[in-house]
Amino acid sequence: MTMLSFHLGPLAIPATAALLGGALLAAHGAGWLAGRRQGVSVADHLNDMLLWGALGALAVALWRGWKQSALRQPLTAALLAGALVWASAEAWLARTEAPPLSSQVLRSLSGSPMTLPALAQGHPTVVNLWASWCPPCRREMPLLQAAQHNEPDIRFVFANQGEDAATVNQYLQTEGLRLGHVLLDPGGALGAEYGSAALPTTLFFNAQGRLAATHLGELSAATLASKLAALRDVPHSAKDTR
Repeated sequence: MTMLSFHLGPLAIPATAALLGGALLAAHGAGWLAGRRQGVSVADHLNDMLLWGALGALAVALWRGWKQSALRQPLTAALLAGALVWASAEAWLARTEAPPLSSQVLRSLSGSPMTLPALAQGHPTVVNLWASWCPPCRREMPLLQAAQHNEPDIRFVFANQGEDAATVNQYLQTEGLRLGHVLLDPGGALGAEYGSAALPTTLFFNAQGRLAATHLGELSAATLASKLAALRDVPHSAKDTR
């Protein structure tokens, strides 16, 4: 199972943020061990590098190591430790096969059984996990409704998490939303299957039915356009990738 996020108390933490945090902790720990005998701290330098990004971080390390020789060993140890943790996690994720469209049987608002592969029918598919009580879910609905209208070659599925048909119908009518393929997932089975502990979560599947991208939280117009463009640009015969 792909872990997209996990709960830390009341907070849903994206897995990518946890990965970055682990690499940063490893870097701080290695830097502290390497610099403690000389009384040198690299904490501020590492934080500056985080703000600069990968290439900027390397430039900052080279510059400050050149200017302050005492920093060279602890900075090198810190960067190596952080890079090792990050690279190891990335390699593990790369070996993990992209999950397919779920075969779990859900229900339409009319009560008919339905599966995601049956709805996709070989088309790229966007699956939005949402609930009517979720403010960011509500805010992004008009954007997704417009995309559904403008992208006839992409299937859009709105899988409500944990609510009944009456609640969902009332919400759609009150908001004046006309969404195709609204499904009920009362037990949150899709969120559990794809490792998402947050709403909204949007899953982007390619034409081969493999998970190509994910987005946790509210979608912006730019982010959605970018994700949909990537789905359109992948030929139907292309090899599955994450």
